[in-house]
Amino acid sequence: MKFFADTSDLDAIKDLADCGMLDGVTTNPSIIAKSGKEFIPLIQEICKICDGPVSAEVASTDFATMMKEGEKLAGIAENIAVKVPLTEAGLKVCKNLSDNGTMVNVTLCFSPLQALLAAKAGATFISPFVGRLDDIGQTGMDLIAEILTIYDNYPEFYTEVLVASVRHPQHIRESALMGADVVTCPPAVIKKLYKHPLTDNGLAAFVEDWKKTGQSIL
Repeated sequence: MKFFADTSDLDAIKDLADCGMLDGVTTNPSIIAKSGKEFIPLIQEICKICDGPVSAEVASTDFATMMKEGEKLAGIAENIAVKVPLTEAGLKVCKNLSDNGTMVNVTLCFSPLQALLAAKAGATFISPFVGRLDDIGQTGMDLIAEILTIYDNYPEFYTEVLVASVRHPQHIRESALMGADVVTCPPAVIKKLYKHPLTDNGLAAFVEDWKKTGQSIL
């Protein structure tokens, strides 16, 4: 499974890369707005740190403007994945960009049939939002299972399932068990995967026992 960091925090991105936990980065207009930084220069910096796909989202909703924005974003770096909404206009942009060899991440997916449309349009990634479905009383991970089943039925589809709106480690665990290709989540959620009380207790015991020996490795 690939781990994408859903952030524009350069320090957090570098930290995950140093740990070997960074396969890509996803951003969206809300993340960019919270950063307070200029969009294009920030995406350029992220692309310098991350060798994997970096999702940069268009800001318009009509086909003509989205297409121009997508082409401009694709020119930032070879590892840019242009992010478009799952609308009719967005899928048209997806089709045009993907036909020209640009990676496309189709976002805001909330149904398996939407995911089917994205795959037919040539999307590199489909981003189903599991947390937002959980918020309205549905089970977000059910959507992931259905998309994976549909995609497995049609080997000509190469679209990767990128589980988005991940809120906690359980989402990551279930995604991995189902065989999802990618999860994208805030760095803080990825860091929670390190933690286990038995690991902490065991390490504390080892450290204490080592002190009793009076030895030093260095």
